[in-house]
Amino acid sequence: MSRDQLITLARAREVLGVQPLATADQVRRAYREAAKNAHPDRVGGGGGGDQFREVVDAYNRLSYAPVAEGTSAPVSAPIEPGGMLVISPMVALLGGSATHRLVDGRRIRVRLPAGLRTRDTVRAGGAELLVAVTPDAGMQVRGNDLWVSVTVDPRTMIEGGRVALETPLGRRIVWVTRKAGERGLVRIVGQGLPARGRHAQGHLFVRLSATSGQSDSAASALLRRFTAAWAA
Repeated sequence: MSRDQLITLARAREVLGVQPLATADQVRRAYREAAKNAHPDRVGGGGGGDQFREVVDAYNRLSYAPVAEGTSAPVSAPIEPGGMLVISPMVALLGGSATHRLVDGRRIRVRLPAGLRTRDTVRAGGAELLVAVTPDAGMQVRGNDLWVSVTVDPRTMIEGGRVALETPLGRRIVWVTRKAGERGLVRIVGQGLPARGRHAQGHLFVRLSATSGQSDSAASALLRRFTAAWAA
């Protein structure tokens, strides 16, 4: 049994907050708002992957549900809703292809352009798919920007300097200032998601964290010397 068959009509309406006689446009608008609020990438909110998946299931269920119990008129639109197409940050950055199962059970291969964002739509197999970019391999997308996390030598975070960072996107040569080291964050201008349609060119944000183990002791000693010299 497919996932969209596991959720009842009543629960699907409750998840999206729609009435039994909701139109296709009302269901779609409610879905996009619920998906935005439940998305795992949402800063300061979101209900995690389970809640996000339930929102998708609810939309898939209502997309092909009767308008009212005992009738056979489907909630439909000129382009049938095809569900959620989940892609990785790398696909959002570079484009590529993905296999997707439509709500009617068909499997299709979708070719995707570079620069897709969450809540963009693509058309394939006669259906409209709502895109969701989910975190993967230490990367995530926030708006137009790409975020990655790397570890560096603690000395770099204290003293700063020009360093080669091994990121999930490959090696990047960056200048880490002392302020950036204190914040644990470096911005690389223009290396986020590419501009596409209404979306502007994004930036790459690199979260820095000190390597663990013996280096931590060395960092503590260096920080004490630095603090003493600063106070002198």
